[in-house]
Amino acid sequence: MELIHTEVPKHFQYVTLSHRWGAGEPSLRDIEGRKIYNMPAMGGLGKLQAFCAIACEGGYSWAWSDTCCIDKHSSAEVQETIGSMFAWYRQSALTIAYLSDVTGIGSLGGSEWLRRGWTLQELLAPERVVFYTKTWSLYKNITSLNHKMDAVVLEEVEGATGIERRFLKKFSPGLDDARLRLQWASTRTTTRAEDIAYSLFGIFNVHLPIMYGESAENALGRLLAEIVSQSGDISVLDWVG
Repeated sequence: MELIHTEVPKHFQYVTLSHRWGAGEPSLRDIEGRKIYNMPAMGGLGKLQAFCAIACEGGYSWAWSDTCCIDKHSSAEVQETIGSMFAWYRQSALTIAYLSDVTGIGSLGGSEWLRRGWTLQELLAPERVVFYTKTWSLYKNITSLNHKMDAVVLEEVEGATGIERRFLKKFSPGLDDARLRLQWASTRTTTRAEDIAYSLFGIFNVHLPIMYGESAENALGRLLAEIVSQSGDISVLDWVG
């Protein structure tokens, strides 16, 4: 029985992709029932193919990308996915972070990936992250199995984000250091204004309805009210993003 508990889960380990969305990202309906390697390697599909190839090379049978592993035509699935996103990245065996704007000699600190709202939890949640450049080369040829434990990468990320390396190495979702966590998000942007609040639900481990169409102010207000309700910490109301 012990052997079952240790060996079976290995066959269901999965890799997640963290990236900035671009033009031509494939949806679930674009690839459902099709072999992606038989499709033209253009735009987002080429990115998906490269991601899956790296996952396979690492010995993984399962890979998850937010572009095509969610049925965005189902509001219920979108709601469930956003509520579970932090947990999915936390439970992944590896997160591959693709830096489309970093070349071989570029710096991670200058990447737009570090300035987007959703990538904050994709940086903090996984236990293992490996960064890849625009050409799908390992960042600075760092062969470490976990770039979150590499001193060079940690220094760059800490300098660019203001997030102390103790949080980068081991992060726990919850209401502790609430104002600090809000500060991490204050300089980040999202395509949809209300996503700046939704992207923090997992970081604070709160469960609230997703209501696309509401204002960013309303979404953040609901989040702050929930933080105060659960923690009793009214100092977060002085926070200015």
